[in-house]
Amino acid sequence: MDHLPILMATNSIPARFSTVILSQGLEFKTFKNVPFPTQCNALNKISNHNQTTPRRSANFKPSIWHYDYIQSLNSKYKQGTYTEPSQALREEVRMMLCKVENHVYQLDLIDVLQRLGVAYHFKNEIRNLLDNIYDMVDSKKKKDFHATALEYRLLRQHGYDISSDVFFNFLDERDHFKISESVDIEGILSLYEASFYSLEGESILDEARDFTLKILEKYSFRNKSEGNYLSLLIDHSLEIPLHWRAPRWETEWFIHAYETRKTMNPSLLEFAKLDFNILQTIHQDELKNTSRWWRKIGLPEQLNFARDRLVESYFWGMGMSFEPDLEFSRTTLAKVTSLATIIDDLYDVYGTLEELELFTEAIDRWDLNTIDNLPDYLKICFYAIHDFVDELAFEFLKINGDNITPCLKKVWSDLCKAYFTEAKWYYSGYKPSLEEYVENAWISIAIPLMLTHSYFATPYSFQKNELGYLEEYCDIIRFSATITRLINDLRTHKRENEFGDVPKSIQCYMNENGASETNAQEHIKSMLNTTWKKMNKEAHNSSLPPIFIEIAVNLARMSMCMYHDRDGHTIQDPQIKNRISSLIFHPITDTKIRGVTIN
Repeated sequence: MDHLPILMATNSIPARFSTVILSQGLEFKTFKNVPFPTQCNALNKISNHNQTTPRRSANFKPSIWHYDYIQSLNSKYKQGTYTEPSQALREEVRMMLCKVENHVYQLDLIDVLQRLGVAYHFKNEIRNLLDNIYDMVDSKKKKDFHATALEYRLLRQHGYDISSDVFFNFLDERDHFKISESVDIEGILSLYEASFYSLEGESILDEARDFTLKILEKYSFRNKSEGNYLSLLIDHSLEIPLHWRAPRWETEWFIHAYETRKTMNPSLLEFAKLDFNILQTIHQDELKNTSRWWRKIGLPEQLNFARDRLVESYFWGMGMSFEPDLEFSRTTLAKVTSLATIIDDLYDVYGTLEELELFTEAIDRWDLNTIDNLPDYLKICFYAIHDFVDELAFEFLKINGDNITPCLKKVWSDLCKAYFTEAKWYYSGYKPSLEEYVENAWISIAIPLMLTHSYFATPYSFQKNELGYLEEYCDIIRFSATITRLINDLRTHKRENEFGDVPKSIQCYMNENGASETNAQEHIKSMLNTTWKKMNKEAHNSSLPPIFIEIAVNLARMSMCMYHDRDGHTIQDPQIKNRISSLIFHPITDTKIRGVTIN
């Protein structure tokens, strides 16, 4: 390609439109600082630094989700054929909510609607029912174990001020729960699920969790081959409790489980399946658009030492907020998570300490005129981050009239500083204490970065006085980040140590206390449980917008799912591949919707 005309043209075009030609043959045309890389030849190598410099490698696998496959996604549920049946079923379900009068039936229906992923259609109706239920909490009318536990869980989930004292009626003279599994195994499961909404100091719920866990584990062992609805729920809960599951992650599983319930409502099941498939087409379109952006900036091709995890990054965003009106939040999260993944690998795998120090300083200065001393591969990274922030800030300025660039700049700078701290620890062989490690690691896990961007990308009535909470990383951000860091460490520490990395929380505890790996893992699990209790309290008390609080909690939930068995963001094993496929790529089939057959 002939570059001369382009270089000559840069003298006569506006300042925010420029051309950068890097020494490895990459041409960047930028408009409003949004880069559009064009490969001018086959060179994808990084060329202006010493190629003999020893560099680590994690041998990351390329993405299994190819661009052409993503762009080929198409679904018949985008067609108007399904609009009328969906609306008819929605109104039928709405009538169910309005007509149900029995207290326990109301609670059960709300719970099922939430788990089926359709409760967002009925927010007002659900709020009215819960208001009425809450007004009756102190009623002298005796409630059974299941009803009490389900009522407590749903009310606390929705922010009502309900005390765990409601369970004292079920204790004997020794303060032990007086209930037998042979009498009420459903109630025991409900109490187990409710216990995960506990706050620090609620000892009765700690007792409830220990008590119910033992019974449920025995029941599960004895009924492994049953396969009935209740057995499915118990095994599912023992794997990950409901409160720790991301809603969209739960929906697809529960739709199939609900089919096995003897009292299943066919109209509700049909509506849930159709709504799932229609929403899936929205998510597919968002992924296709984001994939085009990702290809346009070209980072995976230019920085092939790093992970290309766009689909997984979008999956995080979808798990945090799946509703149709939150498109911008999801796509922004996909972009920022993809970029952060690249930068993480830059610090963990490829960059030398000297290069990383230069890059960290450049991000902190945030000045395009001061990056000439950076190697080309770091210039590529800097432009990608800078232009992404400019684009988001420009959109926010148009809508709200406020400049959020300083806030976004700070969170990127803090992330890179945290990454650089870990790089210095690695190169010097320094072993931090557990406290020192966690204080840095809840930032380096990139959750503050994700949630700050999500805050500005989520539609609600923006309040300028809330910026201080973001810049200081309020507790809801800190707790979500800490949960993600701890569960990440529990599942990834061995793999990351294999290719060379700083000690994780487990190793820090072992080094500091001379503990075994098993004891260290138990300590980290205890920290995880405590942080969840703190998160529960902050979610209840925070003055930040409820939608942002829910996104922050859902991010912690996504980490519990993505890192449950292993690093689902990095290792594209069949389990995570199948889960992503079922939620994004493949509709639920084999049902009939008002005369329209799905197959």
